[in-house]
Amino acid sequence: MNKLLAIVGPTASGKTSLAVELAEILHGEILSCDSMQVYRGMDIGTAKASAVEQARVKHHLIDIVEPTEEFSVAQYQQLAKAAIEELNRSGIIPILTGGTGLYYQAVVDDYQFYPMAKRQVIRDYWNKMVSIYGLDFAYERLRTVDPEYAAKIGAKDQKRMVRALEVFELTGKPFSRYQVRQRDTYQLIAIGLSMERDQLYARIDQRVDTMLEAGLVEEVIKLRQQGCTLEHTSMQALGYKQVMYYLEGFVTRPVMIEEIKRETRHFAKRQMTWFRKDRRVKWLQPDDINDTELLAKNISLHLAGQI
Repeated sequence: MNKLLAIVGPTASGKTSLAVELAEILHGEILSCDSMQVYRGMDIGTAKASAVEQARVKHHLIDIVEPTEEFSVAQYQQLAKAAIEELNRSGIIPILTGGTGLYYQAVVDDYQFYPMAKRQVIRDYWNKMVSIYGLDFAYERLRTVDPEYAAKIGAKDQKRMVRALEVFELTGKPFSRYQVRQRDTYQLIAIGLSMERDQLYARIDQRVDTMLEAGLVEEVIKLRQQGCTLEHTSMQALGYKQVMYYLEGFVTRPVMIEEIKRETRHFAKRQMTWFRKDRRVKWLQPDDINDTELLAKNISLHLAGQI
């Protein structure tokens, strides 16, 4: 059975820096588990590993598609599975790192996705319903026909919500029935990073300020020049959407900043809710050890003989 180490948790909890330290100790390589880091040119707002970190440790599954392209969890899963297989064959430990819960689950439980082709007429219909009646209308419909999947994706994920309604209308069966998971796919060790809410929120606020100082607005301007609009999935990413609204003149800069911080805090809460459901995750509080290098060494000692 192939080995897999995973480091999960909310945004701003220190996953990337810990993964880099662990990868160097364990002679591993990192597989990004972030639905927005797959896009080229989206570096600052997605908190991609820096050039220095990528030079220290090889990273996979970042910068693989243009931000104007569509990219699905099923595509991600296939690429991740292939990378895990190849790394294990080469005697290298794959370290799955990130905070996109569905991407993580699709890999570690080997979700079997329904392969039916898209049916654009139905999709356009539900997107129109959302534009007319709001996202809550579509979500209530999904809760009626597929409460399991509705609870899984939450009330803000329009893309997956519409896809699930499309499948139900075409088949008469809940989308959740077409997702089968295999929980023994890998020899998995999953580590979760957690911290007190006030501390995490302070880190999130600081991260947003740092991103703006590093040129997040300028990054979005460049993406707009490349043809990116709010219709693209990539521009629905945290930070990017709010900056787009700011650039269009819909909100002021202070409002933009506060909205990014608030939405990121809400996102972190949803991340914790998702990952807490996986009882395989061993939770650590990195604030107990402020030195990431020391934390990585302690974890590696704990993992000795297990991976």
